[in-house]
Amino acid sequence: MHKSIRFKLFLTFLLTTSLVVSGMYVFMRWSLDRGFSDFIEKRQQERISALIEGLSEYYADDPGWRELTGNKRKWMELLGQAYEHRYYRPAPWFKQALNEPPDVWPPALPESHKSWRFKPLELSVMLLRADKSIIFGRREALSQLTLHPIRYQGQTVGFLGVLPGKPVNQPLELQFMERQSQAFVWIAIFMVLLSAGLALLLAYTLVRPLKRITAAAKALAVGSYDMRLPVESGDELGQLARDFNEMAAALEQSEQTRRRWVADISHELRTPLAVLRGELEALQDGIRPLTRDAVDSLMNDVMRLHRLTDDLYQLSLSDQGALSYRKIEVDPVAVLKQDLAALAPEFDSKQLRVHLTNKLAAAISIHADPDRLSQLYRNLLNNSINYTDRGGQLDITVSQQAKKLIMVFADSAPGVPSQELPRLLDRFYRVESSRSRHHGGAGLGLAICSNIVQAHNGALQAQPSRLGGLAIHIELPIKS
Repeated sequence: MHKSIRFKLFLTFLLTTSLVVSGMYVFMRWSLDRGFSDFIEKRQQERISALIEGLSEYYADDPGWRELTGNKRKWMELLGQAYEHRYYRPAPWFKQALNEPPDVWPPALPESHKSWRFKPLELSVMLLRADKSIIFGRREALSQLTLHPIRYQGQTVGFLGVLPGKPVNQPLELQFMERQSQAFVWIAIFMVLLSAGLALLLAYTLVRPLKRITAAAKALAVGSYDMRLPVESGDELGQLARDFNEMAAALEQSEQTRRRWVADISHELRTPLAVLRGELEALQDGIRPLTRDAVDSLMNDVMRLHRLTDDLYQLSLSDQGALSYRKIEVDPVAVLKQDLAALAPEFDSKQLRVHLTNKLAAAISIHADPDRLSQLYRNLLNNSINYTDRGGQLDITVSQQAKKLIMVFADSAPGVPSQELPRLLDRFYRVESSRSRHHGGAGLGLAICSNIVQAHNGALQAQPSRLGGLAIHIELPIKS
């Protein structure tokens, strides 16, 4: 049978509280019994002392106990003097004791009082002469007595014998104990019921945010990425709500990126395909003759599609970390010089001046893949070739800061507006609004460069160039 977490919490709280209440009840009952027993014993000693003093005073008027012998009524009056008079009430068995023979003492408890755990004091004492002969008492109980001497003028004139047990000397005290025991039971029952109510309230309060999180997770599973949870506390549940909101925001951003990615890919593919389709239809309709120039134009459109799909493939591999990196110890400046030499004819055709400033005191090596490093350099160099105005300039500076290699590629106009710089590394982002591939690439080059640098534990940033164009700032770790 499935049990909800609310029921489990309620049951846990209830059982815990019930155990605490039960333990408190047992401890309080034990403490009351022990304290009451100590109180009774102390009171008993006081009353025994008072009874012995009263019997000593009585002996002055009745030497030898002659008048007291056989006078059960007088004996019971002397017993009554051991109590504070305003609290003393004659016990219901006194009449029964008067009707019994003088040698029958103490009298038996009535049937209605035999369930009492304690004996009253007057049913626990016997009176003996100095020679320990019985005045009031039972002979068979002599061996059980604790004898307290009764002295008069320095001489022992008799003994007060006390039977063993835990006596009380007033029925009201017994009734008090019974009432306290019943009160403890009712208090325990009330506390258990109260704890059940509190446990139910606590279980509801704790489970409510969990139910909200469950509902939000289900909504997130069906694509409602705008779902957010209120953060109502600073505890673990509040932290869980904050983490959920951050996860939902990340999924929402990822979904928006995916949709933008699909839209951008569709747009980038649709434009060259539309051009290619138009040229082919013109050839089919005879509007344009099938000449070498027409074939070259079609070939150029196909190559642009090939470059686009290749860029997409490279970017998807770098995003997934699937690009193969064969890292070795390599001199990054030497690789850069080789790429500059390879692209020198293209720089010359556009009349672009290239200046390489090497501020390194000595040659250094980094742990990198030379092929991916060359891909990084060529993407940046091709960007300058494609976007820098004819007759412009490209300055490349290489320096070292602490354990980092710093490389800056700064070209001349045109520049990039400062508000566009944060988005320059986004996929398919180009500053010109026409989005025409005839003015440059698909806007994937810098995204691929950023992934390559990150794969080498470095960082890439786009900044304004002091020459009026764009500066790409690269940091790569140097081998220790």
